[in-house]
Amino acid sequence: MTSNAAVHAVDLGKAFGRRQAVRGVDFSLGTGECLALFGPNGAGKTTLLRLVAGLLKPSAGSVRVRDVDMRRDAPARSAVGLVSHQSMLYAPLTARENVEFSARLGGVAEPASAARDALASLKVGDVADVEVRKLSRGQQQRVSIARALVHGPVVLLLDEPYSGLDESGAAALTSVLASLRERGAALLLVTHNVAEGLALATHAAVMLDGRFALEETRPASGFNAAAFSAGYRAQAGVDRG
Repeated sequence: MTSNAAVHAVDLGKAFGRRQAVRGVDFSLGTGECLALFGPNGAGKTTLLRLVAGLLKPSAGSVRVRDVDMRRDAPARSAVGLVSHQSMLYAPLTARENVEFSARLGGVAEPASAARDALASLKVGDVADVEVRKLSRGQQQRVSIARALVHGPVVLLLDEPYSGLDESGAAALTSVLASLRERGAALLLVTHNVAEGLALATHAAVMLDGRFALEETRPASGFNAAAFSAGYRAQAGVDRG
């Protein structure tokens, strides 16, 4: 990955008591690059995302976004968008109000316009004025993603973003993420779907027991999903089918 990093982690670790959730992770992610991260539940993937987002303090090593320590520079967190398992939406507010609020927090010059465009890009503009609690799980997921990207983050962290999306929503998300990459955003994508992740990735890694057990860079011919899946199964020591 490029040395002119949007994200740079060195010997990164996080312990919760005696349990080492992340241990000795090193990686750099440049602008316009996407790291697809795979691994079984409990491998440390979500903890890693929270470390990069500045939501957790490392027990060891360091992680910087655009050469800034996120834990020490709260305003710099506006450079990061996070899509997590929790929607981070306010249920009594409408979809538009949620996304517009996030735009205002991110310092967007025209938050109303930005919110409208973000919702439209995820194909939920037609429910913009519906309270989030009245939306389906898939619609809420799309609004959550719109909230995360409305301020034009330099780094976008995504934890199973396709969960709950129907075919239309998944296609819309892939289109948005590809566009963000082309415009120079760096993406860190956690997913269980190998083909889905590799389609967007410039780099791919498998995380096991808090470490990167397998790392690959996209070849000129593109990733071979079948070969990568075989390597994934071999590293994990299981037959994933």
